[in-house]
Amino acid sequence: MAVAVGRGFLVQPCSYSSSPTFHNKIYKPSLGSATTFWSTFAPQRYPQVAVQAQQRPTWLPGLDPPPYLDGTLAGDYGFDPLGLGEDPKSLKWFVQAELVHARFAMAGVAGILFTDLLRVTGISNLPVWYEAGAVKFEFASTRTLIVVQFLLMGFAETKRYMDFINPGSQAKEGSFFGLEAALEGLEPGYPGGPLLNPLGLAKDIKNAHEWKLKEIKNGRLAMIAMLGIFVQAYVTHAGPIDNLVEHLSNPWQKTIIQTLANSTS
Repeated sequence: MAVAVGRGFLVQPCSYSSSPTFHNKIYKPSLGSATTFWSTFAPQRYPQVAVQAQQRPTWLPGLDPPPYLDGTLAGDYGFDPLGLGEDPKSLKWFVQAELVHARFAMAGVAGILFTDLLRVTGISNLPVWYEAGAVKFEFASTRTLIVVQFLLMGFAETKRYMDFINPGSQAKEGSFFGLEAALEGLEPGYPGGPLLNPLGLAKDIKNAHEWKLKEIKNGRLAMIAMLGIFVQAYVTHAGPIDNLVEHLSNPWQKTIIQTLANSTS
């Protein structure tokens, strides 16, 4: 329904778009005695202004996102208060860095919860997660494990970086001990094949925006959960399952507020 303001301003609702748009139209009165009388006192041209609102969701409703965050990236809600992504090269690197941290966080949270559940239920005699690094293993010394970890992680991270600076270079024949066909890199940050994409959920990576969005959302939630597990262990000196059991035993008295208050007293 159009709303007339005064004699020269008309605002009409319109479809949403990403930027305000202004339209000028000419109002032509129809013939008739009433129209003739009105046209004697009013001008013949009425500029019509239509303001189209923003449809894209942002992390803060009503906030205009930076121009370099145009919504094409998975999970892009215009959040960059420090302007870290103004440089296109830096933005490309930050996207990959967030993706890797998200995957490590998801694996870490799942591993901590699973092993802590086995420990609390008595199924396995495992140490609490923040003491697991101090455990001495019989099959190898701590120094040997550190060296092996550095070699394996260094190799994997070097391959990932080389694929980042030169996409597709690591999928060439002979670049990965003949296992290139088993990986079938889709694009930087999204290796595929039966090893890393056994279910074939995103074979067409160009049209896999929904899968990318789900992954980055779960990854961001896992990073927040990992931070919570760190703080929880520092304050309570217990695992997450122990803290959950204690909270469920007395939900109204065993909360984060009482826990933090007792830790500072």
